[in-house]
Amino acid sequence: MDHAAVLARYDLDMRQGARPDAPGARIERAGAVVRQVAGERGWNGVVWSGLDAAGADRAIEEQIAYFTGLGRDFEWKLYGHDGPEDLGERLSAAGFRAEEPETLMVGEIARLALEERLPDGVRLVRAADAAGVGLVVAVHERVFGTDGTALRDHLLARLAAGPGTVLAVVALAGEEPVASARLELVPGGDFAGLWGGGTVEEWRGRGLYRALVAHRTRVAAAHGCRHVQVDASAMSRPVLERLGLHALTTTTPYLYKR
Repeated sequence: MDHAAVLARYDLDMRQGARPDAPGARIERAGAVVRQVAGERGWNGVVWSGLDAAGADRAIEEQIAYFTGLGRDFEWKLYGHDGPEDLGERLSAAGFRAEEPETLMVGEIARLALEERLPDGVRLVRAADAAGVGLVVAVHERVFGTDGTALRDHLLARLAAGPGTVLAVVALAGEEPVASARLELVPGGDFAGLWGGGTVEEWRGRGLYRALVAHRTRVAAAHGCRHVQVDASAMSRPVLERLGLHALTTTTPYLYKR
């Protein structure tokens, strides 16, 4: 893989050319900044910026004024190759709080190892209604220890808007949900997003995460996507590397609370 070329294509397609991630959200372009504006429960934030040292502080101030004027907390999603080099320090100085960095990993679907082997007694079920979404959210809350209300709202809104833009999957051991994940598709986009993959502690190490990646990637290929991308934690990165995904850069959420 030509890492620089793929990263440039990712920036152009998924960041500069960003599309709203949910019904009711909108993408705005304000100078050298691309941002998403959504409701209070949606994702509000900066998805791309093309800043230099001379204009960075003013752009940061403008985004703070804009989102707080709407009554929104928001996120500045900072990638490791974004300029200027000290943008993270500037965001922190302006009142943002950095969360744990993750690794942007991308794989060319045609080159990935897609083995969907499940433990005995486990099956994958697509969450196509409120009951299915409830199972996905139940796993999410157990794995990540966070409230799943926003995820529930997001999935239900995306499913209501049309099944062709999101796929949520849950692994059931009998009737117990033990792993879940989702696939998000951008109409006409080259990159499909693999999000939220998680397995409850007692079922880890049995291939469920790998199977969920393989299942979603096959769906992405059927929709014409050439690549899959993941914001990978330190735990999931080794698994994804074995499947054939490549680390391209880091991504760090900088959160601004009113």
